[in-house]
Amino acid sequence: MPRFAPRLLSLPRRFALVAVIIGVSATSPRRLAAQPSPKVARAVRVSRAPKIDGRLDDAAWTPIPAVEDFVQRQPLEGQPATEGTQVYLAYDDDAIYVGARMRRVNPRDIERAVTRRDGAGTAERFTITFDPQMDRRTGVGFSVSVAGVRSDYRHTRDADGDGRESQFDPVWSAAAHEDATGWTAEMRIPLSQLRFPKVAKQRWGLQLERWMPDKNEVVQWAMISPRETGFISRFGTLEGLDDLTTTRPVELVPYVAGDATRRATSVANNPLDRPFAGRMGLDAKMAVGSSLTLDATVNPDFGQVEADPAEVNLSAFETFFDERRPFFTEGSEMVRGPVSGYFYPRRIGAPPRGTASGDFVDIPRASTILGAAKLTGRLPSRLSIGAVAAVTSDEQARVHISDSSLTRSVAVEPRAAYGVLRLQQEIGKQASTVGVAFTTVQRQFSNAPSLASLLARESYYAGADWRLRFQQGKYAITGFVAATHVAGDTASIRRLQLANTRLYQRPDRRNAMYDPLKTSLSGYSAQLRADKDAGRHILWGAEVKVESPGYEVNDLGRLQSTDDVEYNADIQIRETVPGRILQNWRLGFDTRGAWNFEGAHQLNTWAQTTNLTFKNFWSANVRNQIELPTIDDALTRGGPYMGTPKRFRQELRLSNQSGARTGWRVNGAWGTDEFGAWRRDAAAQLTLRPSPRVSVSAEPTFQSGVDPRQYVTSIAGGTRTYATRYIFAFIDRTTISTKLRANYAFSPNLSLEAYAEPFVASGHFSRVGELSAPRSRVLREYGTDGTTMTTDSVGTRTITDGTQSFTIGNRDFNILSFRSNMVMRWEWTPGSTFFLVWQQNRRTAEAFGDPARASDLFRTTRASGDNFLAVKVSYWLPVRLGGRR
Repeated sequence: MPRFAPRLLSLPRRFALVAVIIGVSATSPRRLAAQPSPKVARAVRVSRAPKIDGRLDDAAWTPIPAVEDFVQRQPLEGQPATEGTQVYLAYDDDAIYVGARMRRVNPRDIERAVTRRDGAGTAERFTITFDPQMDRRTGVGFSVSVAGVRSDYRHTRDADGDGRESQFDPVWSAAAHEDATGWTAEMRIPLSQLRFPKVAKQRWGLQLERWMPDKNEVVQWAMISPRETGFISRFGTLEGLDDLTTTRPVELVPYVAGDATRRATSVANNPLDRPFAGRMGLDAKMAVGSSLTLDATVNPDFGQVEADPAEVNLSAFETFFDERRPFFTEGSEMVRGPVSGYFYPRRIGAPPRGTASGDFVDIPRASTILGAAKLTGRLPSRLSIGAVAAVTSDEQARVHISDSSLTRSVAVEPRAAYGVLRLQQEIGKQASTVGVAFTTVQRQFSNAPSLASLLARESYYAGADWRLRFQQGKYAITGFVAATHVAGDTASIRRLQLANTRLYQRPDRRNAMYDPLKTSLSGYSAQLRADKDAGRHILWGAEVKVESPGYEVNDLGRLQSTDDVEYNADIQIRETVPGRILQNWRLGFDTRGAWNFEGAHQLNTWAQTTNLTFKNFWSANVRNQIELPTIDDALTRGGPYMGTPKRFRQELRLSNQSGARTGWRVNGAWGTDEFGAWRRDAAAQLTLRPSPRVSVSAEPTFQSGVDPRQYVTSIAGGTRTYATRYIFAFIDRTTISTKLRANYAFSPNLSLEAYAEPFVASGHFSRVGELSAPRSRVLREYGTDGTTMTTDSVGTRTITDGTQSFTIGNRDFNILSFRSNMVMRWEWTPGSTFFLVWQQNRRTAEAFGDPARASDLFRTTRASGDNFLAVKVSYWLPVRLGGRR
């Protein structure tokens, strides 16, 4: 029996909460209420296409019947819409045409914000969503605001919100116009941008929706209750699309780009300076049959992508940032699937991991992606496919030694090939799914033999997952099993064993796992979860997850720690029917726990959450959490177990309605522990729209606190802790930053966006000491217990313990950072874009440790750093292959 098994036997007591959940939910009806008959709309073929000017006065619309039976989804679910909406649907051999009239009793109340494409913001808008495959799971949405701003979405699963992908950018047109009765809109959606089956008589899923932000009113044609699961599966039906014909063009988007860089380290005689650079590349998109889409890119450029926020990471683990590159975000849901972590696309084209030194060094900022391809879509058999393949170049740093006047190349990243395949089959009438996923990374070290000790030669992941739905999605059982294998040089596998992810070298491990001669590493992970996702009042979930010590996905995925057996359970009690004061409310309780494979209890938290939405759509969220004492195998970063204290944390968040012309949000959090730690966090966001074309926002944050157990280093010695001293200190930290944004939309196709983040952080170390004994929570503070400690003028500490003396360098810090990004974006012709980009990255580090102050934010603009100016022009070129089908 595994050592953690006795601990797992106590899980029934831990899951007493789940018993309460099931008991309470059992009192609810066993079947969902009968669903109303699906709605049906008809499109009419027209002989002459209407002019798309937004006025809805073209004769082509005259014989088309209006769709106008809309009801509220919010604020009063199921009630008639307060304003009239009529929609007209037409088509010809080339496109689908949508006309809509949105009536308003008081047109002056209409919100008219102008933004760039996909940023409709607070403007009133109309959205049409199609399910062309009629698979009741996937769909594409097209939206236009009263200001004529277009937005488009792809739904890769049966969900709105988190199932919506906004990086879907088809080529289509729309226009809007205001009049005395409200506003009108027209759309032209080319059939070439849609994927539908080859049948004479089409039947598509259809949803029509209108949002009026001044009223916080959402009206839908096929109303979907907030208490129900699913989105696409609850659509109405669109009929009348007969004998559709279309060409499937290959869409080519070549680009040319140039940039100029002015570096802070630039000097007049730097022989490696290359202030100007140019490049070109190509993106391509084509249909594969009627259901799949193939995207390809050669030498892609992402210079317009916003920089990551600044941070000071004192933890043992990597920070993961969101993916923003369009090629990897579009269709990502079909590639990633429901299992988190196995695919983190930022591994492809990441900064080189190797280092180089010399008088002058030029290291590439990112690995060059020579080419990449992606296949996504869903077959009529209900099989979803997502696949990505990419090849990155080996990267060389240029190094110049002044004395020899020679410039040489140093390998900093090997050539690599990446592959991801994700298949998911929908089964049964409940839309349950089963899926598999595979990933691989292959590196070639022929041009970079020195890097074989740093990176694995090959990496593999294979997994299977399932989501079994019951009672129309009211209940679900989900889970996965996965295995990994990594192989390479003994030095690279040794790095993986010693990494903070698994820490095989821990001296108090009961099972010796570290083997310096290993050339491979294998592991597994599994999860099982049960949920109640729908119902009037009670929702719940419970989960168990296991990650073996050898599990490893960081070559193409993301993983912080392994050697875990985790559980969590939650219950939520909610009311979605508006009351006298509240629009809706939710009360939740959750618990989490974790052990490692040796049975050490490492996490035990309990929390309560309250979410309130008031009648004016202001919201308040409160969370209270307690974490009970356990022991931790990672705090000493390769040393023995260390005890953790009891911790308390409270959080509060307040915000006004999302559609308000002036939006605001405030967050606060505070926490303490029994060792004397404390933390205070505060954040706010204010968004102002002084005119329909202008939006400005500020998001200040403040974090301050003391941590009495900040890891510092480990030094030989310490007879009580396996001949090594594991040294910690009190750290007094302060972080202050402000994210500033300003957007000006000249038109929906031409915009200027500016982003800036001044950031300051400080840290002062004091009360240095070492772990007194394995599994202890107590530090042996230097300067007591027979030890002495002196500090010199530069902050270096000298500690004497008996006959041994050692030093610890000054770890205090003050960081000043300023990052900014200004982008002019012009869609100068459909599908073709011009970008002008200016980026700054300034940073200065000082070893003072003085508390950071808000006034220091103004000093960040004077920090040294780089300036980057880039220009990029792309052109959309549809190439027709063959005739119509």
